Amino acid sequence: MSENRRKALLVSGGWTGHQPKETTARFAALLEENGFETTVREDLDAYLDKDLLMQQDLIVNNFTMGEITKAHEENLLAAVSSGIGFGGWHGGAGDSFRASPAYQFMVGGQWVAHPGNVIDYTVQVTQPGDPIMAGFGEFAVKSEQYYMHIDPSNEVLATTTFDGAFVNDNVPWIKGAVMPVVWKRRWGSGRVFYSALGHVNTDFDVEPVREITLRGLLWAAR
Repeated sequence: MSENRRKALLVSGGWTGHQPKETTARFAALLEENGFETTVREDLDAYLDKDLLMQQDLIVNNFTMGEITKAHEENLLAAVSSGIGFGGWHGGAGDSFRASPAYQFMVGGQWVAHPGNVIDYTVQVTQPGDPIMAGFGEFAVKSEQYYMHIDPSNEVLATTTFDGAFVNDNVPWIKGAVMPVVWKRRWGSGRVFYSALGHVNTDFDVEPVREITLRGLLWAAR
């Protein structure tokens, strides 16, 4: 492979209901189509290998739940802070490492609920002029509608509104809540991208879900 190709590390695993193998393989292939040399690791100890991390232009975390040590966390955050991009989607990045608030601080949010489980809902593009969102307006999905705790410093690119149709029996107070779905941010010198979409691999068959995620990863990469 050419030495001038950008490099991406995709760390995959955790709860299998999010189909980490399938979704990681999908985006590894898409990144390769866009000129990246990809490395897929299915163990979190990839984050203990400082040399491996510092060789990357992009790190994609697709590991729902799981636990990391302080050393894992410090190495990952230091790599991103140095200028290496970070990206991910749904629970693979937004519900990783529940006991690691510094990781959540870097990502910009943390999943806390998906009322109604898999439901029909709409996503509203709030920054149609951003290249990540270009060409997409409001679109419909059938998936988990993530309710998240969010960093207010995020640059929000898309939102969703909880309409109450699926929540009145248990959490009616969130009716009307406008929740960020797609955002980008900085962590030191590194770019961070996150999308709450993509519960299972077939969710990415929906064009805006797939293309927004890919564009976000490409934007994040240094």
